[in-house]
Amino acid sequence: MERLHLDIDGMSCQHCVRAVTNALGELPGVTVEAVEIGRATVAYDPEQTSPDAVLEAVADEGYAAHRAG
Repeated sequence: MERLHLDIDGMSCQHCVRAVTNALGELPGVTVEAVEIGRATVAYDPEQTSPDAVLEAVADEGYAAHRAG
């Protein structure tokens, strides 16, 4: 498993947190470690999913995500 830390723009409430948590949790090979307003951390199996798929899942919920740096 690899770890991915995200900064997420556009989140402002607990509804946002739930939406992102649910979207990330539906990805194969992803374990959601933490989601809070503006950031998330997941562990993922690179044989089952990719960082791009994680970013896309967040974008599909209407938020702009990028790797934390």
